[in-house]
Amino acid sequence: MRMVWKGVMPAITTQFTADDELDLSLFKLNIEAQLKAGVHGIVLGGTLGEASTLTNDERRILTRETVALVEGRIPVLMNIAEQTTKGAIQLAKTAEEDGASGLMMLPPMRYKASDEEVIAYFMAVANSTPLPIMIYNNPIDYKIEVTLDMFDKLLKACPNIQAVKESTRDTTNITRIKNRFGDRMAIMTGVDTLALESLLIGADGWVAGLVDAFPAETVAIYELQKAGKIKEALKIYRWFMPLLELDISPKLVQYIKLASVHTGIGAEYVRAPRLVLSGEERIRIEKIIMDALAVRPELPEYKNLTH
Repeated sequence: MRMVWKGVMPAITTQFTADDELDLSLFKLNIEAQLKAGVHGIVLGGTLGEASTLTNDERRILTRETVALVEGRIPVLMNIAEQTTKGAIQLAKTAEEDGASGLMMLPPMRYKASDEEVIAYFMAVANSTPLPIMIYNNPIDYKIEVTLDMFDKLLKACPNIQAVKESTRDTTNITRIKNRFGDRMAIMTGVDTLALESLLIGADGWVAGLVDAFPAETVAIYELQKAGKIKEALKIYRWFMPLLELDISPKLVQYIKLASVHTGIGAEYVRAPRLVLSGEERIRIEKIIMDALAVRPELPEYKNLTH
């Protein structure tokens, strides 16, 4: 499948049972909800997918099940967040074997690599696979920034590095990337609370988090702004903001999974060391969710709009 870096791509949660096994039935239910809403791709095994807790066998199962379920309708990406170049290359190989359409890649985990080491890491993986790659640039959470000068070297050396998940929290970076690289590198905004602003100033798409609980609202914002219906998109976005802020917390996995319980498309079970929310924190987050659901907007027709 040719990779099109546009639209809404959910960073899908991994669903677990109470016994800490993969809950494939609920996982598929969530993906079906995403497909019904009109998402444009699926990203597996990211932060929201609890990547660091998954075994390689579980990653493979999730990839194969998702590829079979979407039946070529949209691309399926597997995230790579490894400590070693060797491990990353192996994951890229298995993702390709299992039918993934592309990869999302983080810089090396744990070790704070130098710019030279980060470039070498990405190049080694990119040169080992024909799959298109989106680099996840999130220096806030992962402490390594992929600068524009670094991207310049990567884009010249590796044709299959094609996109960035832009999560620096600095929206001016979108304009800098466009000014420097034009259409050579697509931009997928990766911060829910900056999504609409980012799309309006040039981001090509949105790797989203709250979409795991609210797929239709997320896709509606993208499609409406794309069609120039900014006022309609902004109305939904303003309603959505208290929920979108759940995406920028260290406990985003627990928060978003709890939201998906309330919308009927997910469970709250997480893999240790994460724990299910309890006490005052649970009460506070559930209030945010319930308050939003009480005034959930009726969406305008957002599919098949003329862009």
